Amino acid sequence: MIDLKKECQATLDRPRLKYSAIAKLFFWGMDLVTGKKTSFSKAKLLETLACIPYREWEIRKYAHITKQYAQIAKVKSSQDIIEWARYAQDNEYWHLLVLNEKMKEDGIKDAWYLAPLIRLLMVMMYVMIARTVAFWNIRWGFDFNAQFEDHAEHVYAQFVKDNPGLDQQNMSNPLVKEYADLSTWGDIFRRISLDERDHMNNSFLYSGQEASIVRYEGMPI
Repeated sequence: MIDLKKECQATLDRPRLKYSAIAKLFFWGMDLVTGKKTSFSKAKLLETLACIPYREWEIRKYAHITKQYAQIAKVKSSQDIIEWARYAQDNEYWHLLVLNEKMKEDGIKDAWYLAPLIRLLMVMMYVMIARTVAFWNIRWGFDFNAQFEDHAEHVYAQFVKDNPGLDQQNMSNPLVKEYADLSTWGDIFRRISLDERDHMNNSFLYSGQEASIVRYEGMPI
């Protein structure tokens, strides 16, 4: 069993990755639009964007399989990435559902930047970035994604720390329990934080940076 509180404290104690200029620009732009403080709406925007690279990798690798069907080793490598991308997309979608259920429970409305047109423009911009990177060098995409997921892991861990009342709020939502059967909202968001760590670790794995993987205490990756 993972000690959620202990692992999320380890997240806060661990320095963030050295972000690339593109990642820094992306995070700066996000803060410019949404504000520096993490809110449920800001987290929803992050999750809306988070699944995009996985989708683009899946599309790209299916194209490779079609072209390279006779090269079994390359096909197997592509299938591994496709399988991971599908799982990660589903997981990020669960995060979006969880956030939406929490906002409904608390009567919180979406911020202005989640209006359909604004959100569409942000999604289209991120799709173009992810698609371009996947086309030229998918390993660059894995590297950027590791930075994105490291950022998300720290954001959620800090969010729980900044909102200690979440640990006093019982979690009984049946839909959210399908995601994780935990007793408090604090632990739900800690679990999301660690999901982001898992995505980061897999990004490291597929980009050939196994030495950068962040291991859970007492548990092998």
